[in-house]
Amino acid sequence: MRLLLPDPSDPGAPGPDAAGLDPADVDPAVVYAAAARLPPPARPWVVVNMVASIDGATAVDGVSGPLGGPADARVFSAVRAIADVILAGRRTVAAERYRPPRTPEHLQEERVGRGQARRPRVAIVSASLRLDPTDALFTEAEEAPVVLTVAHADPERRAALEPVAEVVEAGADRVEPDAALAALAQRGARVVLSEGGPALNGQLVEADLVDEVCLTVSPALAGGDSTRLAAGLGAGTLRPCRLASALEEDGFLFLRYLRER
Repeated sequence: MRLLLPDPSDPGAPGPDAAGLDPADVDPAVVYAAAARLPPPARPWVVVNMVASIDGATAVDGVSGPLGGPADARVFSAVRAIADVILAGRRTVAAERYRPPRTPEHLQEERVGRGQARRPRVAIVSASLRLDPTDALFTEAEEAPVVLTVAHADPERRAALEPVAEVVEAGADRVEPDAALAALAQRGARVVLSEGGPALNGQLVEADLVDEVCLTVSPALAGGDSTRLAAGLGAGTLRPCRLASALEEDGFLFLRYLRER
């Protein structure tokens, strides 16, 4: 995988070149793990990771898989490896058929060396609690997922999930992003990775809670009516970002943006 930015010829630029790596053949896990991520007060650092076609589609036939490839899978694994918690909405969990994270052994060792658990924990946002407690995401997890819900959630559904998940209230009638992140921080999360979907990402952007965006640009045109990376924003929402790094392989671009505050 090629490092395009930061410019490896610039001796003052931070990046893997300083570690003696070849910019023409870098390990994305090294690039993403090397970045500094200092959590703001009272909440974790929030990363959004999504894949999109050239024309901005984030899904084909309702799922993101057709937009990816081997290079994207490597970066997906690298980005997940930096997170303490993987955050996703209920519909994304169902559509993408989430399972417990399959962190490669060498990345598990690196996580332990950084003081993290061997694998990230999963957190699901669901006001309705329409989740199946017999899904592998719950039954095969080494650490019970967190389910972020509302005070008025269905009590029977909550009771069904409580043996296999930690159910946490983060709002009265809707899951409030700031309350959800505060709850995850209380459980030791310093870096939270949001994998969407677009509605969840939109709420995080609208509340100005996104610190970093990892965007994979797939070399394809999709057409259709797929939503974009973050949806449901009010008019006039604009959050300036700066490009921190860029990688390329097989025509895929892997861009990492930092929120300018």
